[in-house]
Amino acid sequence: MITHFHNKPVSPARIVILGAGGFVSSAIQHKLEALNTNVLPLTQDMLDLTHQGAGTKLANLLHADDALLFVAAKAPVKTESMLIENLHMCESVCEALRLSPVHHVVYISSDAVYADSNLPLTESSCAQPGTLHGIMHLAREVMLSNAYSGPLCFIRPTLIYGSEDPHNGYGPNRFLRLVAKGEDIILFGEGEELRDHVYVDDVAELVSRVLLHCSNGILNVATGEVISFRDIAELSVRLSGKNSQIKQTIRVGPMPHNGYRAFNISSSYSAFPDFKFLPLSKGLVLCYNDSVK
Repeated sequence: MITHFHNKPVSPARIVILGAGGFVSSAIQHKLEALNTNVLPLTQDMLDLTHQGAGTKLANLLHADDALLFVAAKAPVKTESMLIENLHMCESVCEALRLSPVHHVVYISSDAVYADSNLPLTESSCAQPGTLHGIMHLAREVMLSNAYSGPLCFIRPTLIYGSEDPHNGYGPNRFLRLVAKGEDIILFGEGEELRDHVYVDDVAELVSRVLLHCSNGILNVATGEVISFRDIAELSVRLSGKNSQIKQTIRVGPMPHNGYRAFNISSSYSAFPDFKFLPLSKGLVLCYNDSVK
C-alpha cells in the first residue's frame, strides 16, 4: 500500500533515471517527457554503477530537490556473480544517497520477492524469494531502506510485455514474434500455468504517477487477471491469421510458482482510482502490430 505526499500531481524539479535506455526505463522516460517533466536520463555508458567511485560520481550529480528513479539492473539474475554485481550497483546508489540525499526515491523491484502462494498476492504478502533474482531485489529494497529516510516507493511489477522487450521472454513477447514469422509456438508442458501479464505502458503510467505524487510504500503492478500460456498462444495465433502450430513438450522440473501467480490489485485502484489496466487481448494487438511493421 502506498501513501501520497502530494494529493494532486506535482512535477519534481528533476527526475534522475538510473538505468535509462532499457525496455522499462525508456517507456517511463517517454511518459514523463510527455508530461513535460524535467528528466536526467543516466545510461550505463554515462554512469556504470559497478565501477569504483560510482557512488561519489552519482552524489555529485544529485540535487536535494531531485526525485531518483532506480531502474538499473543486470537481469534476470541467474548466477551468484550476477547477484553480487547487482548488489554492488545498489551499494553505489546507497553511498550516493547518504552523501547527497534527494527528495524522493522510487525503486523498480519485482514480484519475485514474494513466496509462492495459493492465494492472490498483496503488498503485505510474505516476501521470501526462492530465486536469486528475487533475493537480489529484496536485498536492494532493504539496502535502500537502510540508506535513505525520505519518501521511498518500491514498485513490484509482475511479468511485463511489450514489443521492445529485449529478452524475448516466454509468453506474449516470444509468442507474438514467432507467429509474426509464421513459426510454431513450443509450450512448456501443456502451457497450463496461470500468470498475470502487464503491458509496459501501464507500468510506465503508474510509475509516473508515483513520482508526481511523491508516493511512499509498496505497490504491486499487475492487472489482477490470470491467463494460461496456452490461451496466450492461441490468442497470438488467431491474431496473426497464419498457420503457426502450438506444440507441447514434456515438462522438465516443477512449474514455476506451482503454476499459479495471481494478485489482488485493490491497492492500485485505491491509490489511483481513475486508472485502468489495458486488457491483455488489446495489448497483444498493439504488440503484434508493432512486430509486423
